[in-house]
Amino acid sequence: MTAAPEHAPKMAQAALADRIAPYMPVLLVPILAVLGFLAIPSTSSWLTLTVSGLAMGMMIFIMASGLTLVFGLMDVINFGHGAFVSVGAFVGISVLLMMGHMVEAPSLMLNLTALMVAVVGAMAATGVMGWAFEKVIVEPVYGHHLKQILVTMGGLIVVEQLIIVLWGPEEIYISRPEALKGAITFAGAALEKYRLVAVAVGLVVFALMRFVLRRTKIGLIVRAGVQNGEMVQALGYRLRLVFIGVFVAGSALAGLGGVMWGLYQEVITAHMGNHAMILIFIVVIIGGLGSVEGCFIGALLVGLMQNYVAFLEPKAALISNIGLMVAILMWRPMGMIPVVKAK
Repeated sequence: MTAAPEHAPKMAQAALADRIAPYMPVLLVPILAVLGFLAIPSTSSWLTLTVSGLAMGMMIFIMASGLTLVFGLMDVINFGHGAFVSVGAFVGISVLLMMGHMVEAPSLMLNLTALMVAVVGAMAATGVMGWAFEKVIVEPVYGHHLKQILVTMGGLIVVEQLIIVLWGPEEIYISRPEALKGAITFAGAALEKYRLVAVAVGLVVFALMRFVLRRTKIGLIVRAGVQNGEMVQALGYRLRLVFIGVFVAGSALAGLGGVMWGLYQEVITAHMGNHAMILIFIVVIIGGLGSVEGCFIGALLVGLMQNYVAFLEPKAALISNIGLMVAILMWRPMGMIPVVKAK
């Protein structure tokens, strides 16, 4: 039985809409960039703001990616995630300060080496801290969201006070490595060197996460655990160890993000992770809980929106990302690329 001729165009439109729907979240980033180009009168200003927004988005993604995996796999609402950001920043910057001769040398290779050592130190420290945090604070409250919010928030406060004890209560102003200072000129726009490095680091982290999650056995177990943890356990895999590994990896990524974020703002404080949690939660929610791809797209949208609106209407910048979250959730209540769990 064939469809009536008058219904054929409607069916074709519906089929086209179904094919386009999965790609709509990806298209939001270039659409927002085009809208910014039309709204900003200067092409050079638009290019500068776009690179800055992408850099900001990449760093937010690094900090948020671990949290979205933890929630998606472990069903844990970890308000203490910001503590790992702060600790990572302080440990990483402390390592950089100890390598002052490498940081101050006008050599890109030496500067990047020093930055890499600082990042490794920060990730190691926050990874170990994440293991202890999960064991002592999170494990006793599995399955109880209200208790998770309370105890992880308490853990955040304790860690912030420990940072104040160890490093002092004052803001610490820092300087970027010598070769990463300043900007390069491209098409009349000033592109900060450090922000270009941040974009590159974010892309590498995203590519590695996709590779691990989609091309390795451990990634298959993690994705299966997000979809149906009981089935994974029934197949003989020790999902508890996977839980711990994901929590440690997420904490280490937060430490990496903390170092990058601290150098981005050129100042670190004990409360910087807590302040960053607002943007992190917005990204996790609009991306879709448990979705790395959604988290990546959401972070880029947040970064671009923040920079464009701050340039066009500074007073509206504070609420721009809240408005973005509301608009996306009205369109897709479960986030842009939600992970649907088996029932």
